[in-house]
Amino acid sequence: MAAEQSEPSESPGTHRASTAERGRFCLAVCTCGWRGPARRARSKAREDAEAHALAA
Repeated sequence: MAAEQSEPSESPGTHRASTAERGRFCLAVCTCGWRGPARRARSKAREDAEAHALAA
């Protein structure tokens, strides 16, 4: 299992979405605490992160 790196704290309401590896899966995560569904395709996790950042 890959270790997650902590992001520097940012002002409330700031959304910085990225992806994180969890074994064979990849998921989108955001500094606001949001997490997307686990995906086998990294491209889908990146799309989830982009959609969350745009919606926020």
